[in-house]
Amino acid sequence: MTQAGAVTRRVLVVGISGAGKSTLARELGSRLRVPYHEMDALYFDGPGWAVSGTFVRDVEGIAASTGWVIDSFGYPEVRDLLWTRADTIVWLDYPRRVVMPRVLRRSLRRTVRRERLFGGNRETWAGWLRRDHPAWWAWSQHGARRADIARRTHSAEFAPLRVLRFTAPRDATAWLRRVRDGDTGDVAGAAG
Repeated sequence: MTQAGAVTRRVLVVGISGAGKSTLARELGSRLRVPYHEMDALYFDGPGWAVSGTFVRDVEGIAASTGWVIDSFGYPEVRDLLWTRADTIVWLDYPRRVVMPRVLRRSLRRTVRRERLFGGNRETWAGWLRRDHPAWWAWSQHGARRADIARRTHSAEFAPLRVLRFTAPRDATAWLRRVRDGDTGDVAGAAG
């Protein structure tokens, strides 16, 4: 599915919560010299995890631009739009044994430090008991998310996409170090 020598300008970094999508996407945007957009920051815009009333319109505007990196599989309202407009998918396909310690450490840190997140919200101790808490979600949705991404990356609809699939963080990190000036074509074959 890779196209040797293709210039990367519109990238979705996908995977389950805790895979490191935001960290990799932020650095990739910097290296490609295109804007990085954090999907959750676009989606949540107020207290109580309120959803932005302009979310779809905002994402449509970003997707129409000439270059971007987004750290998300995509919320259902914009998923197909993003997958249609992307030229590259970077899939962090890590096993549960990798993502669960990461998501647990992150959520614990956010809860203890009362870190402000999207729309000024915070993770709370009570939130750990909810099924939509990142730790519970990452555990319960790991297999389903992996299957959905695999289905999309192998579908005729999204065949033009370059797919770079990494099954270990060290491989994604090594690839990212080689990305320069908007062109990942020379290293696309390094992904599995």
